[in-house]
Amino acid sequence: MSDTKGLLIVLSGPSGVGKGTVREAIFKENPYHYVYSISATTRQMREGEVDGVDYYFVSREEFEGYIADNTLLEYAEYVNNYYGTPLAMIQKTLDSGKDVFLEIEVQGAMKVREKMPEGVFIFLAPPSLSELEKRITNRGTDSESVIIERMQKAREEIDMMQHYDYVVINEDVNRAVDQVNMIIQTEHLKVDRVVDKIKGQIHQYFQEEID
Repeated sequence: MSDTKGLLIVLSGPSGVGKGTVREAIFKENPYHYVYSISATTRQMREGEVDGVDYYFVSREEFEGYIADNTLLEYAEYVNNYYGTPLAMIQKTLDSGKDVFLEIEVQGAMKVREKMPEGVFIFLAPPSLSELEKRITNRGTDSESVIIERMQKAREEIDMMQHYDYVVINEDVNRAVDQVNMIIQTEHLKVDRVVDKIKGQIHQYFQEEID
């Protein structure tokens, strides 16, 4: 086991803002070796998605079993579908010293913040609401009524921005990826994350000198 615990990184934002696109771009190269925590969902699989890679696609009955067994870090119901994060893998990975990357909805991120406030919470924002509506419409996966519902929800979610540590505006994917990586690597340099390790090295040095 590593002597330094990994960081829990939470990337979230409104539906259609490009969370999945940014996350995929981060993991395409992944020079910092983040471990992606795959969420479970009851929504239908979209074209190009892969079960066990993008999400664990499960039935509503299965998901409610996870809730009853208390095996989720967080879960939320969004536009009549459940989304949730399995807990066991996250704890094991963090304890091994590796960073765990979550890409989740805003509701879920707020629940994670309550349970694991030491995480790094990054809000991915659209350049504008009109651009967000354009992206949701161009996906071609939602009916007009669902698009209206998503836009109403997006306005509420953007109002939650102040509960995050950082905001990245997703106008350009490559720039957003660079900014997310910068945030995470800066967090690793915070004094409260490294002070115990450095003091331990100093103590070990002087102990060896005495011996």
